[in-house]
Amino acid sequence: MKFDNKFIIIIISIIGLYVVFLITSDVNTILNKISNFKIEFIPLILLFVISTWFILFARWHLLLQNLDIIIPKKESFVIFVSGFALTIIPGKVGELIKSQLIKKKFGVSRTKTVPIVITEQLYSVIGIVAVSIFGIWNFELGIYIMSVFTILLIFIFVLISSKKFFNQFLNLTKRIRFISKFSESLSYSHETITKSTRGKIVFYASALSILFWLVDSITVYLVLLAFGIDSIELLEIIPIYTTSIILGVASFLPLGIGVVESSLAGFLTLLGIDISISLTLVIIIRIFTRWFPVSVGFIALKLSGGLSEKNNSK
Repeated sequence: MKFDNKFIIIIISIIGLYVVFLITSDVNTILNKISNFKIEFIPLILLFVISTWFILFARWHLLLQNLDIIIPKKESFVIFVSGFALTIIPGKVGELIKSQLIKKKFGVSRTKTVPIVITEQLYSVIGIVAVSIFGIWNFELGIYIMSVFTILLIFIFVLISSKKFFNQFLNLTKRIRFISKFSESLSYSHETITKSTRGKIVFYASALSILFWLVDSITVYLVLLAFGIDSIELLEIIPIYTTSIILGVASFLPLGIGVVESSLAGFLTLLGIDISISLTLVIIIRIFTRWFPVSVGFIALKLSGGLSEKNNSK
């Protein structure tokens, strides 16, 4: 895969945004807080971050097996992690690179694997809505946002239950340049998605998605503890963190950049944390939970040969 100037622009924009966040903050307060960061928490934080990868990989592996697609776990894991690199493409459509890599290495048609990538995102929505219930009553705004996403979730299930509506929806999404490369694969995806959302696989995939968001939220909680902030309970962290992620998804920006950071920082200030500290916390949280995986994803993409992949549309 050849990267164009859009990726460079995205990276520069992200760095610029974080610099602005820090400039508008109280530098002395930030430096004082960072100096008090308990580095002994880093191994535990990284352990939780990496564990989320294996949780999502287990879901990916189950979805493949459900469609009788058998791939060696080692190669499958590298391909799966490669998808992290392209999460900077809005809507996570960049993860479709996994389908291309499987086709290249194992000859499995993209018509079989593209729907799995789509189904992964569906289960992620199910997981984040379910997890939010744990502490949603402690965060009033989250109740409204979760209600909207629950309605959206119902709409998605209605959409995939009708092949006619599903194909009409795909015709609209094909206007997106990156997705258009996979248009042929997507047109055959309805039956596969239906099979991936029926029976026991629904329970297992949903359970793993819920576990992922729980562990991800605990990671955020650990970052706060590392900064000596113990006045916020985990059940308070879960709804504000998941709500921020949902707002980021709704923005359709790369990783919800800017939206997730600003909303999460705002929610933390509502819980009594100084805005300068909140902005710093959010940047550190995002580095651990999103940008570290993206960096590892590029390494995996190199190992899998994805960086040189020309992504033909066959």
